[in-house]
Amino acid sequence: MLSVTWEQFHRDAQMLGEQLKAAGPFDAIVAITRGGLVAAAIVARVLRVRVIETVSVVSYDRTAQGEVRVVKGIAPDIAAMGKRLLIVDDLVDSGTTMEIVRALCPGAHVATVYAKPKGRALADTVVSEVSQDTWIVFPWEDGVED
Repeated sequence: MLSVTWEQFHRDAQMLGEQLKAAGPFDAIVAITRGGLVAAAIVARVLRVRVIETVSVVSYDRTAQGEVRVVKGIAPDIAAMGKRLLIVDDLVDSGTTMEIVRALCPGAHVATVYAKPKGRALADTVVSEVSQDTWIVFPWEDGVED
């Protein structure tokens, strides 16, 4: 298990933003809720992007992978931005969620703070890679049951 502190996550998300400067410019960001909201806020500040959209895909609960559902979609004008659109999440794990979001936003650049091997190929920019069996506890999850 890897427990990430607020300070560590903030530093890593800022590093992601700095890496993304060379890949942009971006006109909008799509944050994958929920963990991607925190990362997207930090990245948006670094890149000076003001338009932030969200997408919510549910694919698991605390115990098991389940049916994948988009519970909140992306505005069509934002989804159609192509390479000017940046998708941000905290972690790409199995890649299930990211495959769906990539399909919703063809041509968008995908960035995650952390990546596991099964999902790594779906992210264009990543700050840190961890093993597939590493369970990451983010600071906003500490002590909160899902």
